[in-house]
Amino acid sequence: MTYAQQKHMSYWILVLPGILVFASIIIFPVLFSFSLSFTTWNGYGMPTFAGLENYRTIISDPVFLHSLRNNLLIVVISVFGQIPLGFLLAYLLHRSMVRHGNFFQTMIFLPITISPVVVALLWNQIFSSSGMVVALVRSFTDNPQYVIRIFEDQQLAIVPILFVLLWMHTGTYMIIYYANLQKMTPSVLEAAQIDGASENQMLMRIILPSMIGTIATTAIFAISGSLKAFDLIYAMTGGGPAHFTEVIAIYMYVNTFKYYKYGFGSAASIIIVLLAVGLIMLLQYFSRRLERRFE
Repeated sequence: MTYAQQKHMSYWILVLPGILVFASIIIFPVLFSFSLSFTTWNGYGMPTFAGLENYRTIISDPVFLHSLRNNLLIVVISVFGQIPLGFLLAYLLHRSMVRHGNFFQTMIFLPITISPVVVALLWNQIFSSSGMVVALVRSFTDNPQYVIRIFEDQQLAIVPILFVLLWMHTGTYMIIYYANLQKMTPSVLEAAQIDGASENQMLMRIILPSMIGTIATTAIFAISGSLKAFDLIYAMTGGGPAHFTEVIAIYMYVNTFKYYKYGFGSAASIIIVLLAVGLIMLLQYFSRRLERRFE
């Protein structure tokens, strides 16, 4: 055996265990779920082939369409809310534009360290009829009968959850951006200042172009996390009332494990995968265009 063959074999020996683990944990469940999505099965007996019937039923279901709309709103608040706000906070801390930066950094990052179930219970108490929000509104409006009715509105019921998600996850992106800003060479910014560049010019022409790759990576995290959102929403509202705050993951869970429609639930899970892949590919296309523009 030649040296090149030995080297090639050593690569396979080192990589093969990881490939087998990845295939057994990720690839096999996805392929099995994909094949199951074309069947009707209640968990007993043999699955019955149903073709595209599960997908047709899902796409025509108003509950699913509302769940999809809620998921897309979560994607929007994650990509265009959490990421810009996280970057802004990291930039303010990195450029020492606020005093006691370590204290604010800790306070902003703290929510992500708390269990989503605990966060859901906390905010349920805040939004409850005897909670802080109601008490403040009653004191400002001098209306002792005021109660929060936003959860009764089909279109607006998701708004409090979007706010909680923004509050909870912004700190994660702030830490990521703050760490990457610290990796920048200080002499570059100092040279720009000496040349007379303003703070805005340094941000737009030096800092942001150097952070495109990091921003694209965090956007991928935001999209994938948004489409699989489940624990916080399930603990906070359970998807109710009347499916107003339901997302695709809850829709999939209810149909699979409460109604025992495993083929139907598998089709919903495949739709989540396809949405995630499609949005991430679209994001990568635009990020590559931006990278080429600033090269």
